[in-house]
Amino acid sequence: MRYILSILMLYFATACSTPANLPLATGNSGVDDEKGLWQRSEDEQKVLTQSGLIYRDDQLDDYLNQIARKLQPPEILEHIPFRIMVIKSPYLNAFAFPNGVIYIHTGILARMDNEAQLAALLGHEMTHCTHRHALKTLRHFKSKSDFLVGVQGSLIQFSGIGKLVNQLGSLGSKAAVSGYRRDFETEADLVGLQLMAKAGYDPNEALRLFEHLKRELEEENMQEPFFFGCHPRLQERVENCKDFLKTRYQKEETGIKNTGVFLTKLHKVILDNAWLDLKAGRFHSAQRGAEKYLKVEPNDAGVYYLLGEVFRQRAKADDMHKAKAYYKKAISLDPFYPDPHKAIGLIYYKDGEKTLAKKSFGQCLSLSPHRADKAYIVGYLEKCNQ
Repeated sequence: MRYILSILMLYFATACSTPANLPLATGNSGVDDEKGLWQRSEDEQKVLTQSGLIYRDDQLDDYLNQIARKLQPPEILEHIPFRIMVIKSPYLNAFAFPNGVIYIHTGILARMDNEAQLAALLGHEMTHCTHRHALKTLRHFKSKSDFLVGVQGSLIQFSGIGKLVNQLGSLGSKAAVSGYRRDFETEADLVGLQLMAKAGYDPNEALRLFEHLKRELEEENMQEPFFFGCHPRLQERVENCKDFLKTRYQKEETGIKNTGVFLTKLHKVILDNAWLDLKAGRFHSAQRGAEKYLKVEPNDAGVYYLLGEVFRQRAKADDMHKAKAYYKKAISLDPFYPDPHKAIGLIYYKDGEKTLAKKSFGQCLSLSPHRADKAYIVGYLEKCNQ
């Protein structure tokens, strides 16, 4: 591995420009293999598009694709029309199909700090496409069936992504979870760094993203399909990144970060993903996401309601006191928002304060008389009257 890394770094350090994509496969079998991969990619992407897993936000899509176009010259974009799409999932992952369609989970987007970190991720995934890692991997196996089947079983160990397992085909599962050989992943990391730096981004942000996500994984003891963690091991990739930065960019201390623009463009994703984290029982991640969103939208009643839900559902010592404070804040910002009235009513009821609970439940129903959980709230009102 060290030998491969040394050769790659020597090449990158002496190259005057980003390596172009590999030439088209030669020979009939090679062309057929590549055409087959692209056709299978399109078939699997149709299933994903209809699955309900795609995060729909036209402005966000435009922004992500603008960043992608900055990283590649026109001749490559003409051959591989890269397209970025977002998947509704709190897990820290991203993957690319051979035809240039890149899927990024809301989970990893929400944890980034700036545009430079996004460019590092996109550069990595683009390199898998331009350097034909899927095609090379296919040729490495004795048969296509060895490559295309049996991959989804590796997803079962990761709880909470069952729907994605069912929607991803074998090729998508290979890209999303199994990944590629270590030398391919190292190549994607280092070429991705070169792409972002050439586009004017601060390459040091790639390392900061590695370290930031590594710290979060360790703090929360996460086990999941993880863009930076599966292949090769995260710490190894951190060291590779450090070595490359020392070799090539040690004198370049600045570059584009675009932190403010990034947070403005992605603040809705940050909040929506915090709700996904809460649904998955990842309370600390949900709290971090909500607090990050507050930096952009400090007067949004919805985020205070979310924070109240984090503490109410976690239910550790003093959490109910914090939850009530957040619900009251949400109500003060938007008195016509029904959900915090219901939530604080549940706390009052649990504390035996039935008069206050009844008042809160009643206020919720008066603001939203036809809500889906009306029968549930009416049940509590009846208990309050007993």
